Amino acid sequence: MSKPLRIGLTGGIACGKSVVAAYLKERYHVPVVDADQLAREAVAIGTPAYDAVVERYGAEICRGDGQLDRPRLGHIIFADPQERYWLEEQIHPWVVEQMQQAIQTCHHPQILLVIPLLFEAHLECLVDQIWVVAVDTATQLARLQQRDGLSTEAAQQRLAAQLPLATKITQADHVIWNTGTLAELYAQVDRLWQQT
Repeated sequence: MSKPLRIGLTGGIACGKSVVAAYLKERYHVPVVDADQLAREAVAIGTPAYDAVVERYGAEICRGDGQLDRPRLGHIIFADPQERYWLEEQIHPWVVEQMQQAIQTCHHPQILLVIPLLFEAHLECLVDQIWVVAVDTATQLARLQQRDGLSTEAAQQRLAAQLPLATKITQADHVIWNTGTLAELYAQVDRLWQQT
């Protein structure tokens, strides 16, 4: 069985990666593997990463139902790069392993790997093409604050935790600008898909 074309979809936080991925899945029936979703599974109750997080930060990092308190964990890791690196070391190897398995078992001509930290985690080797979803910085900051209910400072911390979008754009095979209407965004994706 020939390997599928591996498209890596990345971009800045709150730029619209999920919207593009959902459209490709619905319109073109492309299998989608989402690194963020896998990262959530990696820290589900009872996993080695979950146990490591609770051991490091104590039981107060959990909600009443035992799940990790993601906002509280976010405050810790975005305020301290060393803590963020530690957490990524617990999660990333398992996420990469799951993505590799998905590629190996894919029966579709293409597979979409949504990897927000594609460049930061040096996962370029996993994909054949890199598509970056981009917006201007002011729009990105406003969308992030609105989406996650963050203060300006907290939103800026999250932006600072990623490579600058401008850097990602220079390393992309294709850039999708999400600064207009949904119809305009979808039209860009359609044009790009016809080229693959």
